[in-house]
Amino acid sequence: MRFLFFVTGLILVFGLAFIVSNNKKGIHFRPILSMLAIQLLLGFLLMYTDAGVSVVSAIADGFSTLMAMANEGINFVFGGLVNEGENTFFITALLPIIFIAVLVGILNYFKILPFIIKYVGAVINKINGIGRLENYFAVSTAILGQPEAFLTITKELPHLTTRRLYTICTSAMSAVSMALLGSYMNLLEPQYVVVAVCVNIPSALIIASIINPYSKDDKKDIMPEIEEETDQEEKPSFFQMIGDSSMSGFKLAITVAAMLIGFLSVLELVNQLFLGIFSISFQTLLGYVFSPIAFLIGVPWEESIRSGSIMATKLATNEFMAMTDFNSMDVSLSEKASAIVSVYLVSFANFGTVGIITGSIKSLNEKQGNRVATFALKLLYGSTLASFLSATVVGLFA
Repeated sequence: MRFLFFVTGLILVFGLAFIVSNNKKGIHFRPILSMLAIQLLLGFLLMYTDAGVSVVSAIADGFSTLMAMANEGINFVFGGLVNEGENTFFITALLPIIFIAVLVGILNYFKILPFIIKYVGAVINKINGIGRLENYFAVSTAILGQPEAFLTITKELPHLTTRRLYTICTSAMSAVSMALLGSYMNLLEPQYVVVAVCVNIPSALIIASIINPYSKDDKKDIMPEIEEETDQEEKPSFFQMIGDSSMSGFKLAITVAAMLIGFLSVLELVNQLFLGIFSISFQTLLGYVFSPIAFLIGVPWEESIRSGSIMATKLATNEFMAMTDFNSMDVSLSEKASAIVSVYLVSFANFGTVGIITGSIKSLNEKQGNRVATFALKLLYGSTLASFLSATVVGLFA
């Protein structure tokens, strides 16, 4: 049955991507199949082998240790505000973002992350042949997130064709930043968060390869010269970098908190309106709409409505909102359904992120920002399919 639902999930995702493809005859199957093979290998190694499970557990334990370190600073500033036995989301889930942002800043300062991003991207490009820039950016956004990742390709942005622009934007929406991983692990099973980060990179590139296959004119190889650009810039002092990273992390935590307050309040308003008019909440209605999709990618039928509701909530609001709902469900999902839903949630594919990406690119290059705005809905469509693809692959091994 697992393999059957894996096949139905692939048919669903690939079929929906093929319908909106800009060049159905120009789709290249070699990179798609090679990246799908990478996903299957990663899924098998990380979820089925003792060595892979140990690696995932070690990463999860490492983030747990980092969260404990972050709590030292948080408790010093906010100690006593949380009653014993209670849980304040902003303090326990969002404020650790500040510490992780500082760690990312340190790794960037000593050029460790740029080195990893550049050469991991180069290795992936050897396998799929899509393009060095696209693979570089896919790895970059999985670590730095957006809009930070766009800053690394500022000089290349004006030269990107619409199709290449679509690919990097799909990667930006399908990945998550390292600064948020600890917060996600407070809300989801850490194992699934780690696996999702790994399989999301090829998922985004696969979907983009179907929706926007490249022509010969798109193949010009451009690549940011990271080391040269870094040397030309005036490097801040180490402690200035820590201060800047702390403020960036705090702004991110505040932004997420503000969005949650707004989205939660509006969603409750909509739910109450639907209950009063139709005697069914808006989220439950979305659950019915998404339930066939959830079922086809491997969620057991009896859990498909609840799972579909969480998936739809993430699309309509954001991943934190959906994770919070998922975490507070009265009835727990089975292990298989939890794995599929969790991996689906670990991405930025939602309406709000489209605006963030469009605004980020427009601030760097107005012409390219306007281009992104013209395919905004297709961008959301593609990145959502990438999330479904990741969930389908994990469902095979869950």
